[in-house]
Amino acid sequence: MTDTADAPITTEADTTATATVRVLVVDDNQVILEGLVALLDHADDLEVVGTARNGQVAIEETRRLRPDVVLLDVRMPVKDGVTAAAEISNSAKVLMLTYAEDTEIVTAAIRAGAAGYLVHGNFDVWELSASIRAVFGGESVLSPAVTGAVMAMVRGEPAPAATESAFGLTPRETQLMELIASGLANGAIADRMYVSTKTVKNHINRIYTKLDAANRAEAVATWTTRSLNL
Repeated sequence: MTDTADAPITTEADTTATATVRVLVVDDNQVILEGLVALLDHADDLEVVGTARNGQVAIEETRRLRPDVVLLDVRMPVKDGVTAAAEISNSAKVLMLTYAEDTEIVTAAIRAGAAGYLVHGNFDVWELSASIRAVFGGESVLSPAVTGAVMAMVRGEPAPAATESAFGLTPRETQLMELIASGLANGAIADRMYVSTKTVKNHINRIYTKLDAANRAEAVATWTTRSLNL
């Protein structure tokens, strides 16, 4: 007869830690989407089961594929990530993965059911994988860039002043770089940010210097590659 006193004890936490986590990746930027998939393919306990490029398709793919965790961008066509999160979070864990760090967006995503919120440029490959496993296991995850804003919201205090990103970009430059990475032209960016095209160009020149980029393509490549730690 087997001596049960010496047998290993398997707890629920142990099962969660060793389970393969099925992940759906959602982002309308093809470069970021492919980069995320490539990164996660290297993790033995993470499996990318599908991708989507807008919130509506993300909802449909969640129903069809039944992933454990959905990585969800915020700003997407057809249906945005926050709106999609409200429905997806009923059947899967949602980890927002985006450039947007506005307090209103962060808090709206959490209220919609997101279990975590990561800001590009504020995590490395290991932290991304660990965050996916954490939300799968029932934990909450927040990038340091948005933690202060969330805590202020909970306490009913004013949001703390924003600091420079990991790239050395100011909050305004980070917002502009996000719009550049989404494919918008200078005129459309100027309209979105309520500034002149000349102001946009001035910001872009400073961004190029900080990212050591010679042109728009290099800036986008540097921004997304460093964000994903490729």
